[in-house]
Amino acid sequence: MQADLKDILILDIETVSIEKDWNSLSPAMQEHWNRKSKFLRNEDELAPDELFFDRGAIYAEFGKVIVIALGIFHEIGDGNYGLRVTSFQNHNENELLNQFKDFLESKFDARKLRLCAHNGKEFDYPYLCRRMLVNGISLPEALDVADKKPWEILHLDTMDMWKFGDRKSFTSLDLLTTIFGISSSKSEIDGSQVNKVYYEEESGLDRIAKYCRGDVIATSQLYLKLNNLPLVENSRITEVS
Repeated sequence: MQADLKDILILDIETVSIEKDWNSLSPAMQEHWNRKSKFLRNEDELAPDELFFDRGAIYAEFGKVIVIALGIFHEIGDGNYGLRVTSFQNHNENELLNQFKDFLESKFDARKLRLCAHNGKEFDYPYLCRRMLVNGISLPEALDVADKKPWEILHLDTMDMWKFGDRKSFTSLDLLTTIFGISSSKSEIDGSQVNKVYYEEESGLDRIAKYCRGDVIATSQLYLKLNNLPLVENSRITEVS
């Protein structure tokens, strides 16, 4: 097993719009969204209120975190490795983010911990930081990049790894798992359906958490592939809801 695998925490988050519809926003936030929506790609020509439900979750100013899923590699007796996957989910974002922060600070050495997510540098890491600050939560060392030199920021990103310095394109996790023969997490829902599932299904949060854990498993396997390491066998993946 690679010596640094034990210090890698695979991460994925799921986000939804801060309110279930545009009408529930304060007048000031409605106006802010109306202004922002004018600059968003809108091929279906949706009205600002429809666009909010469709796209609000993407932006930390108009969304919130509802699930954080985590994967940890661990050594097993036969010289190979397994993967433990769990998730935190909560309708109360403040409680969720504090739980995540406590987990990071109690379980890992911040000097060695390397977070890894797919498109994490553009989405997961900054989104978590922004929502923590909105909730009045100080940033854990593993996420705080202020005043750090580039080589001091221990953030991994499987999409960034796949780019090999190419800055031109986004490559989805689903596409990469397909070409590498990795089981996909998209069998039931995908990211575009999370807001609808959360606000319209009674057990939506649990369903989204399961989907998020699936993304962590897929990202973990992709990380191994991108490092020419063997995949973790399904029998050695432990998923805790």
